[in-house]
Amino acid sequence: MKLRALALGLLFVSLGSGTLFAQDWAKERLNKSPRHSEWVDLKHGDRTVKAFVVYPEIKTKAPAVLVIHEIFGLTDWAKNLADELAAAGYIAIVPDLLSAPGKDTQSYPDQSAAIKAVSALQDSQIFPDLDAAADYALKLPACNRKLAVTGFCWGGGKSFGYANHNPHLKAAFVFYGTGPEQTADAAKIACPVFGFYAENDARIGATIPQAKEIMQAAGKIYEPVVYPGAGHGFMRAGEAPDASEANRKARDAAWERWKSLLKTLRG
Repeated sequence: MKLRALALGLLFVSLGSGTLFAQDWAKERLNKSPRHSEWVDLKHGDRTVKAFVVYPEIKTKAPAVLVIHEIFGLTDWAKNLADELAAAGYIAIVPDLLSAPGKDTQSYPDQSAAIKAVSALQDSQIFPDLDAAADYALKLPACNRKLAVTGFCWGGGKSFGYANHNPHLKAAFVFYGTGPEQTADAAKIACPVFGFYAENDARIGATIPQAKEIMQAAGKIYEPVVYPGAGHGFMRAGEAPDASEANRKARDAAWERWKSLLKTLRG
């Protein structure tokens, strides 16, 4: 798993850091947001995890969405994505899984260093960190006690795994992340899993049939959708100033599907 995650990071670096890592546009959008956001420290065991939380501007209690960031760590785009979820009416919480004493994503000298650090993370640390974020979100007075998880790229694969770890989730939304590789990886999933994939992403797309087979054999709900012409990372790339038409359309279509599915958490 470490090698696969590191290969993923190196692939992104080889595509050109100028487009992928320059996220001033995301930061500018976030700075203009009217919604309340805050940083919180989540303490569990001997760890303290920083998390970014954004609240919707609504008069009723809202479901919460736990966001697992890309292999780049908690970037401006990840924070802007949380704000977009809040704009749609949901509490969004994004833990910085690179949190450590005196360190977080922003403390790394460059994206390559962050990628290497994320690639080295183990589920034995990741899942307890996510549990701390989930517990915090569910206890918020503004939360309606319903929680979903979502993840992107590296985080997409972790969101699938976390669904198998946390039986209290109401839904999992996996964006271009790998699925279960064996029956045990899906046996404990208690919520529907919805996948969002790119047509021009054979590396991830090739894993969908196996995920379908395993989920079906386990009696689980798994509904993947592949977006025509899109490339890996289209949710981020599709809203960048230089977005291709295919990525932009895929992002818009995925958002519409996602928001429609999220509405089921309101009841």
